[in-house]
Amino acid sequence: MKIQAAVTHTRSAAFSIEEVTLSGPGPNEVLVRVVATGVCHTDAVGRDLAVSPYPVVLGHEGAGVVEKVGDNVTGLVRGDHVVMSFAHCGHCGNCLTGHPTVCDTFNVLNFGGRMEDDTARLHQGKTDLSTFFGQSSFGTHAVAHERNVVKVDKSVDLALLGPLGCGIQTGAGTVLNRLKPAFGTSIAVYGCGAVGLSAIMAARIAGCPRIFAIDVHENRLELARELGATHAFNGRKVDVVKEIKAASNGGSHYSVETTGVPPVVRQCLNALRPLGTAAIVGVTPKMEIDVHNDLMAEGKSMIGVIEGDSVPRVFIPQLVEFYKAGRFPFDRLIGFYDFADIDKAFEDSASGVTVKPVLRMS
Repeated sequence: MKIQAAVTHTRSAAFSIEEVTLSGPGPNEVLVRVVATGVCHTDAVGRDLAVSPYPVVLGHEGAGVVEKVGDNVTGLVRGDHVVMSFAHCGHCGNCLTGHPTVCDTFNVLNFGGRMEDDTARLHQGKTDLSTFFGQSSFGTHAVAHERNVVKVDKSVDLALLGPLGCGIQTGAGTVLNRLKPAFGTSIAVYGCGAVGLSAIMAARIAGCPRIFAIDVHENRLELARELGATHAFNGRKVDVVKEIKAASNGGSHYSVETTGVPPVVRQCLNALRPLGTAAIVGVTPKMEIDVHNDLMAEGKSMIGVIEGDSVPRVFIPQLVEFYKAGRFPFDRLIGFYDFADIDKAFEDSASGVTVKPVLRMS
C-alpha cells in the first residue's frame, strides 16, 4: 500500500515526507494506522549517527489502530488501540526470563533495518528503506510484529500514548522495574527531560520521601517540583553533590542519570551514599571514572538500564492505569505537532522548548 512517511536519505539530512510503499503484514505481524508518534532523542541519533542503514524511516514511539492482522496473530484484532514498542526475539534466555530489553538480538532487530525474517517492509521504487525499532512510526501506517505491539485501553486518548513505548517507560521503568526503591530511600534524577521527569513521577509512586531533581533549566526544575520532586537543584548555580549530601544525611540511595554528560555522570556517583546505586540511561560517550574512589571504596554500584528493563505488554498497561488514577500525569510533558512540522518538533526537543513532542498524523 502507498503511505506517507518521513524519509531520512543520508546522515544528518532533514526529514523529507514522501510517498513510499509499505508491504505486509506478514505472519505474526499487524498493520497499524498511526495516530500519533513521539519524538525521541534516539530518533535524532538515528538521523545523525548512522546507527541504521540509510535511507531509513525513523520513529519508534508509535500509537495507532490495528487495521489488519497477518497469519498466526492471536492477541490482536482489527480496531484495537495499540502502542508500538521495541523489537525483541521472544525466545532467547533474556526474553524468556522477563528481560527483553537485553534480547540477544536487540541491536539487529531494532537497528539493523530489516524485519525479523530479514526482509524489508518499506520500499521506494526498487530501493528498500530501513525499518527502525521494528516499526518506523514516522509514517501514516506501520507494520510491526505482534510481540512488540501493546493493546491499550480505548478510553484513554490514543494520541498521548506513543511515548510510553520508549522514553517514558525508560524513566519510569528504571525506577519501578530495576531500582525498586525500598521504603524510606532517596533518589536523585539528573536531567529533567521526558525520561528524567518520568523517573521522578515513578519515584513518587514508589513512595520515596526525598526526590532530588537536577537540571540547568529553571522551567524544567519547576515542572519537576510539580510532578513530585521534593528538592530541585540547578547544576549551574550550586554544588549538586554538596547539596544532595546535606539534604539526604550523607547522599542519595539511588540515582538515575539521563543526560549522558560525563561531569554529570561523575556527580551522580559522588552524590550517592555508601552502597548506593546509580542507573545510567543516557547515551554517554567514552569517559574516565576513578573506580576506587567513585565506586569500590564505598561499595557503590553503577548499572546500565535499557528501556526501563520493561516487558512492554505488562508495563505499559500499568502506566496507563497509573495515569487514569491521576498518579502518573505524563500528559503534562507532551506538546503536539502536525506531522508536516516534524523538523520543528525536533528543533523544539533539542532546545528544550517542548519536553516531549508528539507528531499527530493527519
